[in-house]
Amino acid sequence: MKTEPPDKEEMKEESIYEEKEEEDTSKKEDTSKLPPRAYVTHIPEKLHMSQHFSSLMLSCDPLTTVLELTCLFVLSLISWVYEIQVQGSMSLLEVAMGMCVLSVLRRVYNNYLEAVYCTFPLHRTQPIKQHMLKGERDLVGRDKEQLAAIVVQDRLTFISQFCLDLFVYFSLPGFYPAHSTNTSSVTRRVLQLVLNHYVMSFGMYWTHRALHKNVWLWRNIHSIHHWAKHPLSRTTYQDHWFDNFGNAIVGHIFAQILVPLDAQMFWVSRVLRVCESLEKHSGVSGYFNLVHSVQRWLPYAQMPHHHDWHHEGHKGCNYTFSSLGGLWDCVFGTRKSGRAKEGVQTLWDNLEQGRFSFDTKYFDGMYTCFIPLCALSGIVVNSFVT
Repeated sequence: MKTEPPDKEEMKEESIYEEKEEEDTSKKEDTSKLPPRAYVTHIPEKLHMSQHFSSLMLSCDPLTTVLELTCLFVLSLISWVYEIQVQGSMSLLEVAMGMCVLSVLRRVYNNYLEAVYCTFPLHRTQPIKQHMLKGERDLVGRDKEQLAAIVVQDRLTFISQFCLDLFVYFSLPGFYPAHSTNTSSVTRRVLQLVLNHYVMSFGMYWTHRALHKNVWLWRNIHSIHHWAKHPLSRTTYQDHWFDNFGNAIVGHIFAQILVPLDAQMFWVSRVLRVCESLEKHSGVSGYFNLVHSVQRWLPYAQMPHHHDWHHEGHKGCNYTFSSLGGLWDCVFGTRKSGRAKEGVQTLWDNLEQGRFSFDTKYFDGMYTCFIPLCALSGIVVNSFVT
């Protein structure tokens, strides 16, 4: 396995962490009698995995939780009473039920991954000392002002995503595919799902890269997500609301228009995407990451340690942009293996990317970074119109 030698800046930070470790150890609170609530500024010790799970179950901002439950209940009730269904699409009630299931899935799988993080420290992607509480910061390195700002963005994210889903349902008939007798083989449907995800990943790759390369987008939008230097799964969707909004359009919507999935595969895709997103921010890399373990056979597949490396701000972050698979990082020359420990690295971590890569530095400009996205948008518009 090839690893990169640490630079002076990294070594300096490591030494700072080591000095802080002894200093902060004495300040660690007694976790033997933890209240039944989410932990933010410490890592509980000597607790059974089920105890971690229960302490995280209702960790979301209460107002956002109430807003989400209310919206989903009202939508389900209206769609059930009035039996709303756009021609060529599944019923609105099924869409509402799907949204409910995905909401539960995000919470449950997030809790599972964070329970794994706390219970099995040897599987963590970063040294434990890098998660020590320093000053008034939380586990992933964010201060109180940043946490307050993220709460606002969480609320805006839910509202904008909920409205976008409804707008797409009524304005793009067939986007949420109606149930039909599908005569295609299982193999063909699975291959179509993989292709759909690579198209989704292509759009999200260039969106993510543009968010790093365009100074205004970085400072005002994407840097909020990178306040988390040592991600846990709870940080997955903690972005600026427009960051999540753009990814939904360029990712899910563009992919479904270009490579449409049937009703069953549509929901399978959504479930896989939710789990994959939570896993890559989980702070653990190994067989606990169910979806990443399944996709390891894909060319240049990534594990959570790849994206975790991307979040360590003192290394620049301008690499490993792919959301799925990892192929586009290889093709466009931005792949890094990260902390690929023995047993969790993929076959592709040991291969050179250069022989398959193109020089794409031209697209790192302030405005040229949008060219691939404009091209993709043109293809989508042409496909949709014709």
